[in-house]
Amino acid sequence: MTAVLPPPRPATGLLPVEQLDRVERGERLHGLLWRAGDGWRMISSAVLGGGLGERAWVLNAQVSHGYRRTDPDRHLAGLAREAGAEGPGVGLMTAADVRAYGRACDGGVEVVATTGLGVRGWAASPAEGTPAAARPGTINIVVALPVALTDAALVNAVATATEAKVQALLDAGYDCSGTPTDAVCVAARSPGGDDEVHAFAGPRSLWGARVARAVHRAVRAAARQAGVPAEHRSPAGRP
Repeated sequence: MTAVLPPPRPATGLLPVEQLDRVERGERLHGLLWRAGDGWRMISSAVLGGGLGERAWVLNAQVSHGYRRTDPDRHLAGLAREAGAEGPGVGLMTAADVRAYGRACDGGVEVVATTGLGVRGWAASPAEGTPAAARPGTINIVVALPVALTDAALVNAVATATEAKVQALLDAGYDCSGTPTDAVCVAARSPGGDDEVHAFAGPRSLWGARVARAVHRAVRAAARQAGVPAEHRSPAGRP
């Protein structure tokens, strides 16, 4: 049975994205750029700007199917420079058309997600792992919180977002936990002055619950746009 969730709240403008457009080798490709500016700490699994630190922008760039470059970090950095992004940032890649993104807001948390589900499956698989450094992530999730989080809470927020992503895929009718190259970026305000720094972001904490609901809605909205072939629907028949 699908859980009944509170209705989405209006976006607050915390995570505005700018749509980019470019041509590479005769192919028109797109991107989403969030110019966050100063005062943000981000944790990410991205190939560019991954890890934990101060970041000023997030670029989610569409690349061609069969992407073969072995320097995706340099490629993304170049695209960001061309778009006028300044300072350190996070660069994500996907072969999906990023114009079909999902957006959601819950209690001040905002999420933008893109989904390309051509190659998908379950995380725990008998298949051997293979290097995927140059392969573009196909479900990219960007989360922005209007509060400061501890390092541990930022890690916790990544886990919460990932759990919510899987829930959304199942609810959208996909029998999978994701794709082999999914990526996530969680942004929280840098601590300053007397601002409270929150120590928890699990799914039952105040801010973690908001992250989970917003990620669930954004991923499900993006997945719906991608369409669900009948042969890939969950045996449970989840809507």
